[in-house]
Amino acid sequence: MACNWIFLITIFLAILALSCIAQQPPCATYKFSNNKQFSSCSDLPVLSSSLHWNYHPSSNEVDVAFRHTGVTDRRWIAWAVNPTSGGMIGSQAIVSFPRMDGSLAVYTSPITSYGTRLEQGNLSFPVLDLSATNQNNEMIIYASLKLHGNISTVNHLWQVGPMSENTPMMHSVAPSSPNVKSMGTLDFLSGRITTRRSSSSTLKNIHGILNTVSWGILMPIGAVIARYLKRFESADPLWFYLHVSCQLLAYILGGLAGFGTGIFLGARSHGVEHSCHKIIGIVLFCLATAQVFGGLVRPDKDSKYRPFFNWFHFLAGCSTLILGIFNIYKGFDILHAAKFWRLAYSGIILTLLLATLLLEICTRWCVPRTKLSLSNSVEKNTSTVIAVASVEV
Repeated sequence: MACNWIFLITIFLAILALSCIAQQPPCATYKFSNNKQFSSCSDLPVLSSSLHWNYHPSSNEVDVAFRHTGVTDRRWIAWAVNPTSGGMIGSQAIVSFPRMDGSLAVYTSPITSYGTRLEQGNLSFPVLDLSATNQNNEMIIYASLKLHGNISTVNHLWQVGPMSENTPMMHSVAPSSPNVKSMGTLDFLSGRITTRRSSSSTLKNIHGILNTVSWGILMPIGAVIARYLKRFESADPLWFYLHVSCQLLAYILGGLAGFGTGIFLGARSHGVEHSCHKIIGIVLFCLATAQVFGGLVRPDKDSKYRPFFNWFHFLAGCSTLILGIFNIYKGFDILHAAKFWRLAYSGIILTLLLATLLLEICTRWCVPRTKLSLSNSVEKNTSTVIAVASVEV
């Protein structure tokens, strides 16, 4: 009885928490130490950065805050707008880095060549209220830009690179480096950011699909099958084979293929860290692997160790379900998935939750009443037979 309620309450609370997570990007919850507020923001897809802004259409001015996290060494950061093209040449950049004496440099730099050392210079448009901070392992650049023309969509770039004393050095240009993918277009009105697609983007999508189908759909279905179908005697042992098939397929897709693509993406994405998503993925793989090997050495029903196995199987299964669904939403944030996909997956999860509640009601109330009715009928027939036999005697 207690186990049943723990299962239902845990899933219900998890769905409530996940629905809240799906509503807003992680950058929306950030609070600036100087109490500045921005109406729009976007977590940029690479280089552990985000952009916050307030856009004023009447004056074509935009207040921006470019934030780079995970700073553990001296490095330079830059955010730029390119009025003429989508590449590096012609970019109008704002740069910041910590000097050797501990002070913080922040200035503007027009990019005129690939060999630039980010020399200070005036941009093609006015920049006001330029400042920067470097604290709590994150660097932030603040600025107000007055863009030319009545435009709301711009080409933008962002970069991070090493320092040599007080001179910014060249960032990585390896094909697999996130530094060569940090560019795209930004619409200040709608907040939509598009980036250049690459082979790694395709692999990320494959990784997301594999893990969503496995951890987020097949695993919950397998759990529902095991919990409710086994209560029907006519479904034995079919429920067991369906349960094993669902979970094994989920393990192959998510635990092997999904986990493998995740490791490969992590190895290729130098300088990009999604620590929470990665740690949860490792924990999921360990739990699922333990479940697989646990099933191979499962004690017999009359074994004294069977209750311990049942509790481990139950707790590991619930943990896998909750962490798997949570990590899928984290993946949506990392991939900047369209709202449609978040809503579609949330609909699937809510449907599974509704089916779980209906099955719980049916198996808890309808099935026991049917069994009770059959038991009474058998008992009545038996009494009648005994009475008839007594009269004949």
